[in-house]
Amino acid sequence: MSIKPLIILPDPVLRQVSKPVERVDGALRKLADDMLDTMYDAPGIGLAAIQIGEPLRMLVIDLAKEDEPPAPHVFINPEIFESADQRSVYEEGCLSIPDYYAEVERPAAVRVKYLDRDGKLQEIEAEGLMATCLQHEIDHLNGVLFIDHISKLKRDMVVKKFKKLARDKPSGSKAPGKLVG
Repeated sequence: MSIKPLIILPDPVLRQVSKPVERVDGALRKLADDMLDTMYDAPGIGLAAIQIGEPLRMLVIDLAKEDEPPAPHVFINPEIFESADQRSVYEEGCLSIPDYYAEVERPAAVRVKYLDRDGKLQEIEAEGLMATCLQHEIDHLNGVLFIDHISKLKRDMVVKKFKKLARDKPSGSKAPGKLVG
């Protein structure tokens, strides 16, 4: 078990576009396990590799409730190839933007192609919270944050707050956080 430090706004790493995974091997599966450990520890329901400083197109999600056994999903090189016209609004949060939530409108359902942790091509048709999480985490792989989907005024206020927190934070301290990936 290895819990990695989370990258927190305003760190420019969060704006990097992640590179496709070239090979699914033991090292990549270990990274997936570390991502899951980090996500569970935070706690959160989703995490993109870039959020722990790994610019790879990989994400993990687990939507199991607290009283249910874990149901981890690993998505390698995920790609949305179909989105519903119907929209839905969820209040989103992010492990990289601790203690901030905002309503975000996204397609209500998506179809995603990806490789699983064994390197096998898979496809998922997701709706509801899973669709929202997939879109949120895939945005991370493209250097996009959920605050990019809110008004510029609100986004500017959030960025200003986190820049101030970063300036005021003693070096080496862990930022507070328990949110969605």
